[in-house]
Amino acid sequence: MKPTTKKRGQKLAKRWEVFSERAKEETHEHIQENLIKRLPHARRVRLLILEWCLLIIVITSLALTQAFWYTQSYSVQAYVDGGTYIEATIGNVNTLNPLFATTTSEKVLSKLLFSTLSTIDYSGHVGLGLASSITPDSTGKVWTVTLKDGLKWSDGEPITLDDILYTVNLTKDPTVNTSFSSNFSGVTVEQVGDALVFALPSAYADFDATLNIPILPSHILADVAPGQLLEHSFSTNPVTSGAFTFNAMQSVSGDGERIVYLAANDYYYKSKPMLSSFAIHTYSSAEEIVRAISSSDVTATAELSAVYRDQLSSDLIYEKQTAIASGVFAFLNTTSPTLSNVSVRQAIQRGINMDAVRSVLGDEYPLSYPILQSEIELSSYPALPEYNLETAKTAITDAGLSGRTLRLATTNSGYFPELAAVLKTQLENLGFNVDLDISNPGQEFFVNVIRQRNYDILLYEVELGADPDLFAYYHSSQASATGLNLSNYANALVDDLILGARTSMDEAARVQKYETFLTRWVNDVPAIGIYQSSLVYYFNKNVRAFSEDDRLVYATDRFVDVEYWAVNKATKNRTP
Repeated sequence: MKPTTKKRGQKLAKRWEVFSERAKEETHEHIQENLIKRLPHARRVRLLILEWCLLIIVITSLALTQAFWYTQSYSVQAYVDGGTYIEATIGNVNTLNPLFATTTSEKVLSKLLFSTLSTIDYSGHVGLGLASSITPDSTGKVWTVTLKDGLKWSDGEPITLDDILYTVNLTKDPTVNTSFSSNFSGVTVEQVGDALVFALPSAYADFDATLNIPILPSHILADVAPGQLLEHSFSTNPVTSGAFTFNAMQSVSGDGERIVYLAANDYYYKSKPMLSSFAIHTYSSAEEIVRAISSSDVTATAELSAVYRDQLSSDLIYEKQTAIASGVFAFLNTTSPTLSNVSVRQAIQRGINMDAVRSVLGDEYPLSYPILQSEIELSSYPALPEYNLETAKTAITDAGLSGRTLRLATTNSGYFPELAAVLKTQLENLGFNVDLDISNPGQEFFVNVIRQRNYDILLYEVELGADPDLFAYYHSSQASATGLNLSNYANALVDDLILGARTSMDEAARVQKYETFLTRWVNDVPAIGIYQSSLVYYFNKNVRAFSEDDRLVYATDRFVDVEYWAVNKATKNRTP
């Protein structure tokens, strides 16, 4: 370093030191003169100081209030993308192939993972799913179906008419036993241009409802033998078309408890869900679900009836109850030696106090007929006989059946045990002995009780659907082990009415036939209506589930707007 540069630096340092000392002294003198020495004079202007302080506080408070009001006025807590929704279900998950879904858990997963040609829309009527149009000809025997544009599987492959053809033909294969097999009995289907044409053996006014069937990917399964379908890897890791895709499955316990993790499907034809993921946690009993939702281990459940309301009376749990198109009936086995006489069935109908039976129910709607007003609007309903215990007892005594034993069967779920107990008392008041059989719901009950018609009276719930087709429950051809005519009811006139109503494309003619059917139904008493079922949905109050405006037909229709379900919230500004 040059000597001249060093000397200049030393001079600047000395000047800065002198300047700092002088500034320190002047600052000290300024504080002494203008603050400390004047503090004693503050008393003289203390009111003025106080006023200024108060004014500053008021101005500051007003500014903060205005800022807060502005923020509150133009911001809102809104649901945003992301998060996981966990729903508790009952029943094992043995397969993810939707054609073989039997348990509640499997049916829920089928609805979340797979789309259908037709679907139940927000109004509770049959609408369009993957199909862009479903059109009948004037006879009702030929139906033409076209697909929406741009449909894709979760692996990015296009959903085509080949997938529809493959699925329909698969359900018709005698080696494949699914609940959809009867949908296309006698139906032929072929591709004509950009559409599929279904040719029915006879007219069917509600054929579009039978197209509510999950579609399988032919590009994955076309080369798989139908008999080997359940064993294929697709059943444990499927390619999907629904709102979600399969992610993983975790076994929680040795008794079948599992958690199935799903991820949002980027290719869902409606729109990608707001939820990042959806999980189905399976349980073996309702009591386990009560504990799980009470401890917030799960977000929601549709498996608990209103019976559990008092056990879930938490501020964190909301309850939503929505009627569905299902009904609970007491089915009278018309082939039973005790109930084969119509006058005996009429006596039971007249001798049961329905007010007493329904007194054990919560908010469920009474149901007197097997046709709902939401299915078709009828101009009149036949009158039901008035309750008269003495007249009924006399008729049963005259028939020589006083003291006869009736077998009353039902399942241990919901209100059924309480309803069965009241029905038992009512039947005993009529002079019968009653053998009450309450079984656990499941395949064993279906095989040993329902298929064998091992009952005189069956207290059971059946799905009535979006349309009033009564074929499955009251046509004589369905009075078999594989059918659902639970009363074994056979009446030639009723058969004609059912077939005439389902094949007529004239709404007025259908109404007339259904009204005539109801008159016969009330007179022949194959069943006694008790109540319309409802979906009771318990869920965490901080999430958004299905809309209150949705009209549900089946319990799984709650997922009709699942793409809008959400669990995460954030503050967002809105446009003034």
